[in-house]
Amino acid sequence: MNQVVTFLLTQNPDAAIKFYQDKLGLTYIRDDGFALVFDMKGITLRISKVLKFTPAEHTVLGWETSEIHRELAELVKKGVTFERYPNMGQDVQGVCTFPGGSKVAWFKDPDGNVLSISQHPE
Repeated sequence: MNQVVTFLLTQNPDAAIKFYQDKLGLTYIRDDGFALVFDMKGITLRISKVLKFTPAEHTVLGWETSEIHRELAELVKKGVTFERYPNMGQDVQGVCTFPGGSKVAWFKDPDGNVLSISQHPE
């Protein structure tokens, strides 16, 4: 095994391309007939095209950052909406700080896949 490949599902390929390319800034490589292929700084993301699926209720893909509030603000400017969860103690921007200092904010893609950005103490 040489390299990690990540997978998601979509029922709406056109919306997925716009979201992952335009809002998240991933490099769109191609539609190979079965999946949309993106480059995530050297990691391949394959978003398989399906007729129907139920998105998971938990995070399926996330990114780490050293500046979560800056990244969150940039995504909001691009039209990304962050999720609010009851009893998670999120701040006004939707960032949850866990004991130990890790910070996480969640958002969904057009198909309802839960994604996240996180910042962890060094």
